[in-house]
Amino acid sequence: MAIRTITHSREILSVILGGGAGSRLYPLTASRSKPAVPIAGKYRLVDIPISNCLNNGIGRMFVLTQFNSASLNRHIKNTYHFSAFSKAFVDILAAEQTPDNPTWFQGTADAVRQGLRHIEPFDSDYILILSGDQLYQMDFAEMLDNHKALGASISVATIPVTERDAPEFGILKSKDGLIDSFIEKPKKELLPDWTSDTGDAMKAKGRNYLASMGIYIFNRSLLFDFLENEFKDATDFGKEIIPQSIKKYKVASYQYTGYWTDIGNIYSFFEANIDLTKDIPDFNLFDSDRVIYTRSRMLPPAKISGTTLEKTLVAEGSIINASRVEHSVTGIRSRVEHGTTLVSTYMMGSDYYETIAEIAHAKERGIPLLGIGNRCYIKNAIIDKNVRIGDDVRINGGPQ
Repeated sequence: MAIRTITHSREILSVILGGGAGSRLYPLTASRSKPAVPIAGKYRLVDIPISNCLNNGIGRMFVLTQFNSASLNRHIKNTYHFSAFSKAFVDILAAEQTPDNPTWFQGTADAVRQGLRHIEPFDSDYILILSGDQLYQMDFAEMLDNHKALGASISVATIPVTERDAPEFGILKSKDGLIDSFIEKPKKELLPDWTSDTGDAMKAKGRNYLASMGIYIFNRSLLFDFLENEFKDATDFGKEIIPQSIKKYKVASYQYTGYWTDIGNIYSFFEANIDLTKDIPDFNLFDSDRVIYTRSRMLPPAKISGTTLEKTLVAEGSIINASRVEHSVTGIRSRVEHGTTLVSTYMMGSDYYETIAEIAHAKERGIPLLGIGNRCYIKNAIIDKNVRIGDDVRINGGPQ
């Protein structure tokens, strides 16, 4: 079903949080921020919230960055260019020390607070706050309609989760669409008191708890007042501002029942990528109404020779001579040599091609070429960008 875009593009603007140090995704975040981590072979995580905004007619976005932000800044600069006649933009707001604020971002609310002076000149009635490290496809226009219909001051996007997952989230209960209680990461013994009517379809899957997705709509004037006055010392939306606002303001729950995952650790990152190889994946890359935008690279088509491919995504610019590639994702400019087998592997690919001279130079010195060599067997692995794996290497990762 087609997304209904927001009618007045100046009605709302978006603030995308660049995330913290991303320690749970280390070593993928050793030299890049979480939103800059490559996903699905050709995108970056930050492309997901930006694309959701563009698909909904939201063309004004700020991305707040702090940790390891060089590659993220470069990707945004090289990707999101708009017509000179358009008022759309994706602007980077990097953490900065100022005479009146000498600290770095202390949390989600503090990050937005420090960016207010850059956001203030741009008119809007509402501000949409998003995370830069989640995978989903949401109709923000529908969420905004729900916000208006309930006369809410704040809206929180929520998703039904199971008893196993509930302790990892902020869990809430609502009445007539408005949140009346909230608990952050409840212990398992408290969960029986926190079930919600999530609908028959969700109940059938055991998803009886409403979890906050970390996606918010604020009335603009209220957000400014919160961050500058009422909650001027608060550092986090989910832990402080939202729970403390429930009794005083109308805080709406917008229940989302589609696919959503928080790319918080290596397991969830690996699973999200490998799930894309399903016959009908939960996250649909092939929906023309929900395009995922990214940098245009002008790469040649993938070249595949003598390879059996089974439920595999192969990004453009790849040269695949492997024996078999199964349930795997091979990213841009991936190179896999003869006799090699990949199973349940995410290979991110490379940022560049080696020239003929560079290949000859590497061979003279016994240095493996970019990509994966001959007669390798690799299973349950994540292979970062620009990796060199020589011949006859065997990598058998642990349980997923």
